Amino acid sequence: MYTEIVNVSYLGDYRLQLTFGDGVVKEADLHDELWGEVFLPLRDVKLFQQVFIPQDGDTIEWPNGADFAPEFLYGIGVPVLEPA
Repeated sequence: MYTEIVNVSYLGDYRLQLTFGDGVVKEADLHDELWGEVFLPLRDVKLFQQVFIPQDGDTIEWPNGADFAPEFLYGIGVPVLEPA
């Protein structure tokens, strides 16, 4: 299954609220996922807060180029709201 991310909101610490193209809203805590060369800088909360969706993108990204596949985020996210 593939679904893009259409909205992202920073919630605090390393938690994000993600809205997917199928209307599902999930909360993802990425604290335990921030390892490896590209993700370690995101442990700086000020950088982590700079998350965005590129204009032509389908997932979240940070200014240092780090990103996560939308399928991964969908899988680890905890549902907040299911589509009607």
